[in-house]
Amino acid sequence: MPKIKVGDKAPLFELPVAMDKMWKLSDYVGKQNIVVLFFPFAYSSVCHEEMCSIRDGFREFKSLDALVVAISVDSPFVLAKWKEELALPFTLLSDFNKTVGPAYGAFHDKLGPLSGVEKSSAFVIDKKGIIRYASVSDDPTVIPDIVAIKNVLDGLK
Repeated sequence: MPKIKVGDKAPLFELPVAMDKMWKLSDYVGKQNIVVLFFPFAYSSVCHEEMCSIRDGFREFKSLDALVVAISVDSPFVLAKWKEELALPFTLLSDFNKTVGPAYGAFHDKLGPLSGVEKSSAFVIDKKGIIRYASVSDDPTVIPDIVAIKNVLDGLK
C-alpha cells in the first residue's frame, strides 16, 4: 500500500456521491484547495464526532478557500442518509469498491473482525494537486488534527 507524503502529487480519483452521480477530484484541482478526509464508518461515535466538528467549523474552511470531501467504504445510500441526519454541508463519497483508500495509504486491510476499512486520515491538496498535509492513523479512534489542517490551509492563501 503506498504511503502518500507531503510534496507528492495527489492520486486522482472518481467516486460516487449517489448511484447516478460521480465526483471527480480532477474537476476541482486548480480551483480550490481540497481537504480529503477518510473515515472508517458512518454512524460510529468517533466518526460522528469528527464530521460534526467539521460541520460546526465549516465556515472557517470556506473562508480558507477549501473544499471538503469525506470518504468511507459505506454505500452511497448510507452516506446520503447520514449526511442528511447530521446536516453536513460537505460532500460524502463512497469508496465501496475500496480503490481510493488504498491508493492514499489510508486503508486497514483488517480492522478487528472486518476487512477493508478506511483509516482515519486527512490530506490537504493544494490548487496544483500537490499534497500539503498528510495524516494517517492506524487507530480508528484518533480524529485528524483540525487545527493543523486549518493552519496548512491558511498558509496556502
